[in-house]
Order: sequence, then C-alpha cells, then structure tokens
Amino acid sequence: MQIQQVIDAARALCAEMETLRFEAPVAFTYNPLTYAWAGHEEYIRRFAAGQKDVLYLGMNPGPFGMAQTGVPFGEVAAVTLWMGITASIGQPPATHPKRPVQGFNCPRSEVSGRRLWGLFEEMYGTADNFFRHAYVANYCPLIWMSETGANITPTQLPKEQVQQVDAACQRHLVRLIEILQPKCLVGVGAYALKQLEIAASALPEHSFTLGTILHPSPASPVANKFWPERPRLQIAEIMERAGIAH
Repeated sequence: MQIQQVIDAARALCAEMETLRFEAPVAFTYNPLTYAWAGHEEYIRRFAAGQKDVLYLGMNPGPFGMAQTGVPFGEVAAVTLWMGITASIGQPPATHPKRPVQGFNCPRSEVSGRRLWGLFEEMYGTADNFFRHAYVANYCPLIWMSETGANITPTQLPKEQVQQVDAACQRHLVRLIEILQPKCLVGVGAYALKQLEIAASALPEHSFTLGTILHPSPASPVANKFWPERPRLQIAEIMERAGIAH
C-alpha cells in the first residue's frame, strides 16, 4: 500500500511537470520521471516500504546521475552495485548533443551521487540497512540546460516559472512526508533545507527535527575539502537531536 502511494505521488508530480513549458535561458528540459520511469519505479519498489526515520532531500537531477538512471543522486555504479538496480532507460523528446542519455551505459560518474551513496555505504554497510530507516528523494525531478549544455539550477529560472515548479514540487514533497512519516527532514544543501522547512510548515500537526548536510557537489570547494568527514558529523548531530540511534 505504501509503495503504491509513493508511486502514485511520483506519477502525479510527473504529470504536473509535463504541463510546464520553459523559456530562455532554458533550451532543453529532461524529465527522468518519463523516459527513466522504469529506474525510478524500481527504486521506489525496492526501498520506499516502511516508516522512515529520516528523509534526505536533494535539489534536482544531475546530468550523469538521475538523468541517466531515474534514481536520486543516481550514479550508475552506486545504483547497480550497491542498490542492485538496473532498468531499461528511454530518451527525452529532445537531447543536447553534449548531454546524451545513455542510461545504465553512461560512462561518466556522477560525483555528487558517488560521494553521497558512498557515505551511506560507509556508515550503514548495505543498501537494505540504510533504507530500512531512511529514504532519499529529489525536490524537483527536472533537469534544465542552456543552449551550450550548461546546467541550469531552479534558482536561475525566471520567477514565474519557479513559482509553477515550486507549487507542484511542494505538493509532492508534503505528500511524500505524509506517506513516509519521517522524524527527521534533512536537506542535502541549503536549498533543499529551505524547501523542507516550507513543507514542514504546511504540516503543523507533525513535529520534525530539521537539519542539513553539506552538498556533495564537486563545484563546492568546501565539499571537496571536507567530504565525507563533515557530513558524517552533521548526520550524527541531527540524529542525536532527534534521539535516533544510527
């Protein structure tokens, strides 16, 4: 029942995303919940069961991670070797030549995903051990690129487009929290924490421990210097505040 609820919520988010149209600076939009749905659904079916102590939230897909596999922070090696997931991946309606979708044959490593899932493997051992008490989702399922193929973050979109994206993504996030009933809401980076704070305010009948960990992006000098030591300490502090053994 719970797994089906998460699947239904993801399908509803996907349908809303498909109605949106984006203008400059966006030249290409990929929605992995369409062409990589098989990977995303397998991720849900494998790991979304049961009440979760912690929900980790990322921002939106990376070009060599979820854009390829349909799994949040979905670096191919982590998804196949640690999670044991493989799936047949299709194609977006239009692709940038510098950002091909090669699915599980993608030769590039998504550094953010390698770092995040590597940290959880180091801390929890198996994927089943980690997902028994935690779940990882992305706030927004879309990835945007400019004419040059450069990544465009949600904060770089025009205001009216951001508002449309946020309305749908917040509805999905609130629904996911209602389904999973986590005690802790942890943003992977400051942007994700802000979205979790907004969602928590829409659920005043619930009490959450909120926190953030360092975003693992290689574009972050702090992450390059302090990963994985700092996020490991941040997770320990959040779990202590929540009274959760980890």
